[in-house]
This record gives sequence, structure tokens and C-alpha cells, in this order.
Amino acid sequence: MRRKLLLLLETGLVLAGLTLGASAWKIHSALVQPLNITQEELLEVPKGTTPNRTFLRMEADGVIKDAFWLRVYWRFNLPKQPLHSGEYRMTPGMTVEGLIDLWKRGEMVQYSLTLVEGWNFHQVRAALAKEEKLEQTLNGLSDSQVMDKIGHGGIFPEGRFFPDTYRFVRGMTDTELLKTAYDRLDEVLAKEWNQRAADLPYSGPYQALIMASLVEKETGVPQERGQIAGVFVRRMAIGMLLQTDPTVIYGLGDRYNGKLTRAHLKEATPYNTYMIAGLPPTPIAMVGREAIHAALNPVEGTSLYFVARGDGSHVFSDDLDAHNNAVREFQLKRRADYRSSPAPVSTPETPETPDTQAQQTETAQPEASDAPEGQPPVPAASPDPAPETAPAVPEQEPAPEAAPDPQPGPNATAPQSTQ
Repeated sequence: MRRKLLLLLETGLVLAGLTLGASAWKIHSALVQPLNITQEELLEVPKGTTPNRTFLRMEADGVIKDAFWLRVYWRFNLPKQPLHSGEYRMTPGMTVEGLIDLWKRGEMVQYSLTLVEGWNFHQVRAALAKEEKLEQTLNGLSDSQVMDKIGHGGIFPEGRFFPDTYRFVRGMTDTELLKTAYDRLDEVLAKEWNQRAADLPYSGPYQALIMASLVEKETGVPQERGQIAGVFVRRMAIGMLLQTDPTVIYGLGDRYNGKLTRAHLKEATPYNTYMIAGLPPTPIAMVGREAIHAALNPVEGTSLYFVARGDGSHVFSDDLDAHNNAVREFQLKRRADYRSSPAPVSTPETPETPDTQAQQTETAQPEASDAPEGQPPVPAASPDPAPETAPAVPEQEPAPEAAPDPQPGPNATAPQSTQ
């Protein structure tokens, strides 16, 4: 009897060994099989998809065989290994084991989206909405609802996102990317604020951000940002109106058609720095680190005016007479190739568009885009259903009583007597 039991036990062990051996061979064969594809393909793994479902779907699509054994392998060898959602690049000759290695490393296909210095929030939203690989969760929401969704309700969105190139994978939401850009701006602004110069006229980092947006919109020449910030800071110090055209343009919103007129300069909006004293209530665009640094470290000097030469740089003047002379030289006698910022390289992929940063008179023609070379064109529209109401202008010293015609600003396009 005892011998029979031992014989049965030995037989069972042999059969178990054979079964395990056969299973191991099946699993090995399943792992080393090449993917049944003839060209590069992307495997999409949606959020919440398990390895089991993915193997079964690939088997149904004819890409692999023996999904059962692959599921067994994953269950016993990688029970705690997550399968990250996204897209994985499959190439001819790749084995299932090679694909699993991609999964283990989380090596998903990445895409990029560039948010450009000088864009406003509507342009940011338009750029997000055009990215098909992003999961769209913000369409149809107002700007304030968007800010609620990213966890910063009650904050006006303009200028609160950092311009940069952001990487993302398929399945990432536009909300996640926007929150990353918001947090990045906060990080950069805090670091620059801690390294600021002394005796600046800002009540806090947010006012510095507003100033940085004016600097960003006024020049595309990096080395002049500190000088332009210096002009604005000196004007604030002596109670002089900033009188910068980009704030007027921003206040006009969709009504701006590429031409800035005297009527626009006299129109009362919360942003018209020809009519209000000090800074506008919010930033008017996204700003890069260089503009923030310039606003917090303005170049010392005595100039109170500047005017575009026509090659992207500016002439800085200490008094109105010198400024008017520069205006006559560089604005009233414009060359045909005049521009207020450096000329971009125009290609079929990046067509030229009207320059919203150019300082223009009633008779001036719109100029070419001032987007930096190699950067994507500005989106034309925003999916935002309706513009938000701008915050009220914060309390500050009252503006001097307006003259019949506003005095020329630091970047005025022509002297007062000629218009």
C-alpha cells in the first residue's frame, strides 16, 4: 500500500513537472513571438485599461497569439506593475517581450505643445483646443470655470501661465497641462521676486507680473527689456501716466482691427494707461522669465520715452522734445520695410499675420507678425464662449485730468502736433 502511494506521488510530481515545463515553454514562446505588423504602429492604452484587456484586444486584432499565456505571465511575474495609459510605438520585428519592456519603463509616445510669450489667454485656450492628442475637458467652459477646474477659482487667468514647451502623452487632459503651466509660472515668479532689486513700486509679485506683461508686449529685443522696464518704473515714480499702446489694444479686445487711433487712446477702459494712473488691473499677456526679470531688475537711467527705430530696437529719450525728434525721424518718415520688432522668417507653415504689438497711427498699415523665429503661429480664435469681465482697477493715485488729446506715451507713434 505504501509503495502504491509513493508511486502515485512520484507520478503526480512528474506530471506536475511536465505541466509546469509545458506552461513555461508556452509562456516563453508567447513572449518571444514577433508582433504581427508590417509597419510602425501605435498601440493606444486608454486610462483604466488592464494588461489582460490589452492582450485580448491585441489578439483580436491579429497582432499577437496566445494572449492567455501572456496574461498568466503578467499575473505571476508582474502583479504590481502598473500599465500606464498613453501610446506605445510598435515596430516590425519587435517581440511581445520588447513591448512589455516599454510598458515596464513607461516609455510612451510623447507630444509637445508650445505656449508662446505674448499670447493672451484666449490664444492659449485655442492652442489647447487644437491638440487632438489631449483629452478635451475645457471646451464650452467660461474662463472663470476653467480656473475653477484647475483649482484656482476666483483668479483672473490672463498672464497666469508660463510660456514654454510642454510634453504630454495621449490621454492627458488639457486641464492637467494648463495646471502645469500655472504652477510653473508661480515657481518662476517666486524665484525672480526673491532676487528683485530694491525700491520697486510694486505692492507684491502680482504687480510685477503685470509690469512684465507690458515689457513683454513692448519689445521683441531681449537686451532692451530692462531699459523699457526702467522707463515705466521711472514714470510710476514721478506719477506720470504709463501711456503704453498694448494696454489700449488689450482693453479694446475683439474691436481692435490692427489700427490704433486717437479715439482709442481717449476711450475709457480699465486697461487704457493713457487714461488711468499706474498699472492696469491685470497682466495683458503671458510673460517669459526674461520679461519678469526685467520688471524686477529695471535698468537705471533717466529716459522717460522710447520709439521704435524700425529694425526692432528703440530710441530712448529723456524729454519730450528729444522724443518728438526721434518720432519724426523714425515714424513719420517710415521706410517701406519699417517694423517695430525684428522680422521673422516667413514659411508656408507659419504665415505672417498682423502685428498686434506694433505701434500704429490711423494711417499706418498693419505689420507682419513679430512671433520669434521658429515658433508656431498664434491661434486665430478662442473656444471661450464669452469674454470674462475684467477686474476693477485697484485703488491708486488718481490720474491727472486728461488733456483734450492725450500726450504722447513712451512709445507714441507721432508727436502730438502732427495728428
